[in-house]
Amino acid sequence: MSLEPPQPEPKPDFTLTLAGATLGLRRVSVLMPGVVVFAVAFGAAASAKGLSLFEAVLMSAVVYAGVAQLVAMELWRPEWSWGAIAGLAVVTATVNARMVLQGASLQPWFRHYPGAVNGLHLFLFTDANWMIGTRYHGEGGRDLGVLVGAGVALWLVWVAATVPGYLLGALVADPRTYGIDLVMPIFFAAMIVPLWRGRRAAVPWVVAGLVALVTARLIEGYAFIIVGSLSGALVGALRDDAA
Repeated sequence: MSLEPPQPEPKPDFTLTLAGATLGLRRVSVLMPGVVVFAVAFGAAASAKGLSLFEAVLMSAVVYAGVAQLVAMELWRPEWSWGAIAGLAVVTATVNARMVLQGASLQPWFRHYPGAVNGLHLFLFTDANWMIGTRYHGEGGRDLGVLVGAGVALWLVWVAATVPGYLLGALVADPRTYGIDLVMPIFFAAMIVPLWRGRRAAVPWVVAGLVALVTARLIEGYAFIIVGSLSGALVGALRDDAA
């Protein structure tokens, strides 16, 4: 009896192309008007709080946290204590904690890539990148350039638009005045529709939304982000099966 030699395991596909980056840029372009207005709003808020132009641009470039930066400006003060710094850190960490679950959901795709590549695109990772990546991966796509292209484009626009926001002051201090705050929800709704997998798969999303709404009414601040996300994740884990 002859024994066949073991077959080598297929090598992971480290696909990262310019074509993928271009596709990511196209898919995220619909969000650019909303990103510009929010960045302008942050620049205006930073100016009102007494930050220099260099400090505002540096925060956008290094922190790059979108809504969390606007939240930070709400809590900003001329003089700081260790308690105030800790409070700001907790609030911003709470707002951004959703990224832990978003990154974990795409980990089976990311884990095949070198750490340096993951470090780059995760620094640029946003809600928009996650939704684009989720839909793209669900459609069978495996080119990480899609996330990198979308992330670089969003980062450049965010940093650049901070400057006119700072210089223009409070011209667009509140994006809700112009309805621009609806751009992101509409974008997510449009992207989620093709991900529909039946009523069973929608249960965690419904639970997360309802729990978040109730938490927002009962508890001030941004705890609803954590509570809603964890509730949806727990329900999804409990209802998951081998399929």
